Order: sequence, then structure tokens, then C-alpha cells
Amino acid sequence: QLQASGGGLVQAGGSLILSCVTSGFIFDDYAIGWYRQAPGKKREGVACINGGSGSASYEDSLKDRFTISSDNAKNTVYLQMNSLKPEDTADYYCAVADSYCSSFGNNIVRWGQGTLVTVSS
Repeated sequence: QLQASGGGLVQAGGSLILSCVTSGFIFDDYAIGWYRQAPGKKREGVACINGGSGSASYEDSLKDRFTISSDNAKNTVYLQMNSLKPEDTADYYCAVADSYCSSFGNNIVRWGQGTLVTVSS
């Protein structure tokens, strides 16, 4: 199970931290990632972290503003989002894959519900 939270309304330039609490699988054996989907747009990958090593990967355009991290003791993944822009407005979803981040998209086994982030200008 994946439980995402932390979304909300923020002004441009602000920050938010999203959380994804996981359960039902061995955290260290999976990769956990964040996706987002803006209204009228395709879902896109944001960031991913390998549960065992903590190594992370990012969508290139976001890596300077977003940071993914994990607390393995809490089976939780975080997404720190800084310098938010109106174009970051989207539903943010966490997902888990039984693979490494390098092949995340092809191996997703579960999705969490979305948490809405709205960035006002």
C-alpha cells in the first residue's frame, strides 16, 4: 500500500514536502518513485529512489529544484519541492516498482493515490 500526502496550495517560489508512506513489501527490495499529471497532460516521471541503496534519479528539468529521499525505518519516501512554479501544478503520485530506478517505468507494481499540488502565480 502507498499513501501519499503533503499536497496543497502554495505561492510561486514556495516549497512543499510530499510524503509517501509504504507498507506491504520489503522497502529495501524495491524502487519508489514520484510521478505527476497536470490537467490535460500526460503523466510524467519526477524522481525515483532505490529503496536499498538510496540512490536517486530525476527528470532532468526538475533535478535542480526537487529532491527525493527516504527514511527506511519508516518505509517512507519524501519529495522536497523548492522554487515551485505554476507549471508544477499537478496531481502527484507515488509508485513502487520491483526493479531499480533504471527500469522503473516498466516494472511498476502498485500506485498510490494522488496528492494535489497547486502553485499560484
